[in-house]
Amino acid sequence: MSLAFVPSRALLGLEAPPVMVEVHLAPGLPSFTLVGLADTEVKEARERVRCAIQNAGLDFPHNRRITVNLAPADLPKDSGRFDLPIAMGILAASDQVDASRLADHVFAGELSLSGELKPVRGALAMAAAHCQQGDSAALVLPHDSACEAALVPGLQVYGARTLGDVVQAFAPAGSQQELPEGWYRMQPDPARQSTPRYPDLADVKGQAAARRALEIAAAGQHSMLLLGPPGSGKSMLAQRFAGLLPPMQPQQALAAAAVASLAGHFTPEQWGQRPMRSPHHTSSAVALVGGGSPPRPGEISLACHGTLFLDEIPEFPRPALEALREPLETGKIHISRAGRQAVFPAHFQLIAAMNPCPCGYLGSRIRPCRCTPDQVRRYQGKLSGPLLDRIDLQLEVQALPPEELLTASAGENSATVQQRVVAARERALQRQGSPNQLLEGLALEASAQLDGAASGFLQKAARQLGWSARSTHRTLRVARTIADLAESDSISIPHLAEAMQLRRGLLHQH
Repeated sequence: MSLAFVPSRALLGLEAPPVMVEVHLAPGLPSFTLVGLADTEVKEARERVRCAIQNAGLDFPHNRRITVNLAPADLPKDSGRFDLPIAMGILAASDQVDASRLADHVFAGELSLSGELKPVRGALAMAAAHCQQGDSAALVLPHDSACEAALVPGLQVYGARTLGDVVQAFAPAGSQQELPEGWYRMQPDPARQSTPRYPDLADVKGQAAARRALEIAAAGQHSMLLLGPPGSGKSMLAQRFAGLLPPMQPQQALAAAAVASLAGHFTPEQWGQRPMRSPHHTSSAVALVGGGSPPRPGEISLACHGTLFLDEIPEFPRPALEALREPLETGKIHISRAGRQAVFPAHFQLIAAMNPCPCGYLGSRIRPCRCTPDQVRRYQGKLSGPLLDRIDLQLEVQALPPEELLTASAGENSATVQQRVVAARERALQRQGSPNQLLEGLALEASAQLDGAASGFLQKAARQLGWSARSTHRTLRVARTIADLAESDSISIPHLAEAMQLRRGLLHQH
């Protein structure tokens, strides 16, 4: 047989479009031609495949004209994931493996010159897309990549360590059928999926208002800005936020793991752990929201179903901060380039921290501020009004004097607060099927359930404070979360008053 077809998959964002690797052997001058809009890494597969086949003790057809086509021809292909299917196609076309058995499997893997299989980036993302498309074919991957892919439920995954193992598993009929030692049917390994561990909120002394705000933000999935002088505990509070969130649902864990796999730094031990991303303030807009060619996920996608912590947020470039406005509303990011488009999830909770002024001590009880009013205005003006309007909670965090810090008692631990958060989140899910932060339009009106006095109070406050419709709705969502924490079916004036206190526009006051 001189013609073989080997199924594989490309990787375009979180999508994994099918690719058919077609291999043809023909008489003529020896050559190895690879076509099908292949990137440089894919074209280099010719030399890797040649050496891998020879070093695996197999016959490479040196005296034949080899043509490899990666179909469809208009789909860009990159990375070394096509090494394994190309090698299997050459071996099938030269009758060294059973070509009839390849159609029920999807192959992906990079080959070393020795014939060892190396892991590929985005294995879990590819497996998730493969499952979502209803493809029943089994995946054949390098061992480490197969460990990732096996986390997708209902998927048949095989792992191999060398090219020789795969060839032996697909040996022609009539030859030895014993499976090699390096060939595995992969199953999720519960021992590798550790219980998520986060820093404990009990480490924070004092700061009762900040702890309360963290609880509200976790219960309602609200974004938050912490404003305070250096050393007041803003970063410490943010780092303990993930431990207050409810345990991840399987679909959430799969979505977060798929994005991490696409970026190339996922391990099965991270399964079910909410990501905490804290990029440096020199990060560009592309680093935050994603981009490049081919499109890669940014920090907002890597923080999927977790926390994005922006410390010293005024120091971030203005275009980078403005790029967050749409994802904060929609929960996804569209990356459009001249040749490619991709959509990445962006279901993250924003926790931002900043000093009130350049020196950091405006309003501090410990040290006087040395900034002029003009310097303070310029510094705080780095955050635009539309971006601040999208941050639900804005809290001032004061630094404790040393004598109070040493004598302050530890507060509740994360587990205790998480129990209340889970109960409040469950009330919201039973009522409207989503966290309070996602309520919009008629759903918000139906779920708010304001009593008569609270409705008049909100209208008067919004008019006097000059709130936009977005600010009013966000205050209503925060009040709904506070009512859920209080196990109240309706929103009353105390709930609204606390929500307004947390959205009172601290930057404008200073």
